[in-house]
Amino acid sequence: MTLENKLGITDSTELARVEEKISKKKAIQLFESGYLDSLKAGSFESLATIHKYLFEDIYTFAGNIRDVNLAKGNFRFAPVMYLKEAIQNIERMPQSSFDEIIQKYVEMNVAHPFREGNGRSTRIWLDHILKAELNLVIDWSKVDKDDYLLAMERSPIKDIEIKHLLKQALTNQVNNREIYMKGIDYSYYYEGYTVYKTKDL
Repeated sequence: MTLENKLGITDSTELARVEEKISKKKAIQLFESGYLDSLKAGSFESLATIHKYLFEDIYTFAGNIRDVNLAKGNFRFAPVMYLKEAIQNIERMPQSSFDEIIQKYVEMNVAHPFREGNGRSTRIWLDHILKAELNLVIDWSKVDKDDYLLAMERSPIKDIEIKHLLKQALTNQVNNREIYMKGIDYSYYYEGYTVYKTKDL
């Protein structure tokens, strides 16, 4: 089922293609304008701003907390009824070291606050925190896609794998646009959300 969108696209493959093109263009604008650097690193407001910036031309829900329960495979993200509280708890998490920042990133992934576009928005958000706190970012070209997805799936139980994977890819090239754009690369993103009702829990 294709997500309702502002472009009137009813084919999911076509929507994915157009969404990728538009969101990448907006991601470049976000980077080059310097607007990203003006946001408060690690806040949910900054994540919502990033999401809205990337997807406002495509979805009416851009920047808004989702109002449906989401699952991917057998994993269920934070239920809507606890989502705002979960986000508030994540905001309060410390972010002064690499380990703390990745723990915060993992928790935000578990929250999965948006209906669509969580991965891309949250990777920009992660790099923004790393840049602000440690003057480092992830060189996503050095992160194997399959290893990353598997590590992220396992991270709510044990985050040592994702920490190791991302630590190996740290770079001090914080103003390199190519490195930044690798995090938005659609190849890291995989579809397959299931919407479920609370009674299905």
